[in-house]
Amino acid sequence: MREKGLSHSMRDDILKSPLIIFVMGGPGCGKGTQCKNMATKYGFRHVGLGQLLRQEARRSTQRGRKIYDIMLQGLLVPTVRAHSTMLSHPESRGFLIDGFPRGLKQAKEFERLVGRAPDIVIVFDCSMDTMVRRVLHRGRVEHRADDCESAIRQRLETYYMLCEPVLTFYQQKNLLCNVEAPENIFAKCCSVVESLQ
Repeated sequence: MREKGLSHSMRDDILKSPLIIFVMGGPGCGKGTQCKNMATKYGFRHVGLGQLLRQEARRSTQRGRKIYDIMLQGLLVPTVRAHSTMLSHPESRGFLIDGFPRGLKQAKEFERLVGRAPDIVIVFDCSMDTMVRRVLHRGRVEHRADDCESAIRQRLETYYMLCEPVLTFYQQKNLLCNVEAPENIFAKCCSVVESLQ
């Protein structure tokens, strides 16, 4: 699949130099917040796939309603393409992509389309109780329908089931970096990013 107006070699050239960092972890582990903080500190582009999906779910389109229904059930929306957002911002020094990939197929597809693996995959290691508590609080504050306890537990179960092969895939490539959350998480993330520069 070709990106609008860009040849395969142009895509490769555009995405050859910026850092590409995937940030993974269960819902409520803090990946979105920390990506925003790191994007501000390092001048990177933050691609929050959960946020993009929630925006799409609010639209009154057939796709939006389908995404909303899937999210309400606590399931992961199957198809997300991170590379399109990256290609639309080729000037960026780096990309922090949170909540991606959501399965092994997406990880392999990303590498095929972009022409390389991410520079590192940061995984937030956070207890299930902490994530449930944080997401319930976020749901009350932001009035998010997909942040009720049954949906949260389903999302966590789905996350662990789908992401295990992804984590193994990146572990075999020596790209996986586990970061214990939530204590001192920003400092730990900065130390990982700075080791890449």
